[in-house]
Amino acid sequence: MFFMKKLLYVITLAFTALPNAFANPPATFTEAKVIAKQKIYLDQASSAMGELYCGCKWTWVGKSGGRIDPGSCGYATRKLQARAERTEWEHIVPAWTFGHQRQCWQNGGRKACVDTDPTFRAMEADLFNLYPSVGEVNGDRSNFNYGMVSGVAPQYGQCTTKVDFQQKTTEPRDAVKGLVARTTFYMYDRYKLNMSRQQQQVLMAWDRQYPVSPWERQRDQRIAAIMGHNNPFVTGERAWALGHTPQGNTTPMTNPLPKESAKPTLASAAPGGPVLGNRNSHVYHLANGCPGYAQVAQKNQVAFASEAEAQAAGYRKAGNCK
Repeated sequence: MFFMKKLLYVITLAFTALPNAFANPPATFTEAKVIAKQKIYLDQASSAMGELYCGCKWTWVGKSGGRIDPGSCGYATRKLQARAERTEWEHIVPAWTFGHQRQCWQNGGRKACVDTDPTFRAMEADLFNLYPSVGEVNGDRSNFNYGMVSGVAPQYGQCTTKVDFQQKTTEPRDAVKGLVARTTFYMYDRYKLNMSRQQQQVLMAWDRQYPVSPWERQRDQRIAAIMGHNNPFVTGERAWALGHTPQGNTTPMTNPLPKESAKPTLASAAPGGPVLGNRNSHVYHLANGCPGYAQVAQKNQVAFASEAEAQAAGYRKAGNCK
């Protein structure tokens, strides 16, 4: 029986690790939050693991939100009651952190990056980097690095996560230290980010001290089915050493903006020509017969070669097409 279970696990892991022909990574942060709820964390709201920072249970609200059960984790509000009552989606590696390593951030901050940089959009929507958390702790963590915090009294009741506002450092609870370390390794490796020596040392220590848990492995497999790849620092295919050289992404970034030269236009498109999708509404328009074709904002455009291709990607035809 043990042998059969072990064999099944190995087979499952092997197939999960293969590039998935049916993978469909989210194109935007908004889309990622909905997918994360539906396909990764839906059954975790009442699990023993709970949300990221305090292990609180929650109930789902709306498309991707949640309401915290403070009694489930002994949570006490530090200051911001409204945010303490809700879940928020934490970027384990903050958008501010990876954004500041992109030129687009210098040209207009996060909005400019979302509008013009497909690599930033891929990072912002990367499911490996997202985890539901108590909104107040998410806000307090801000864009601080992870590290050891000493001399700080409990801030959130029985929750053991600590935030040092003066040193701009957050120490998460022990149960997730390994997970945040391996997630951080993944993000810095895949997107070729620069990490300080001090941050490397802290996370390497946590990686060794807190090995991969059954839930972290299951989470990795769930995300891999959507993203088309695993986190190699969870599967053991890769290890982080001091001075690690990031290998970078080996697959194209998620839904890059179409080039201006290739952008379909009403003037150039022939009947039955390019199909233009809206990544926000998941509605597609034809060059001829669809009034909305010329109205899709450039940042939301997704070009398809045919209606069949658009439909296969989950898009539906605009209702006002003739």
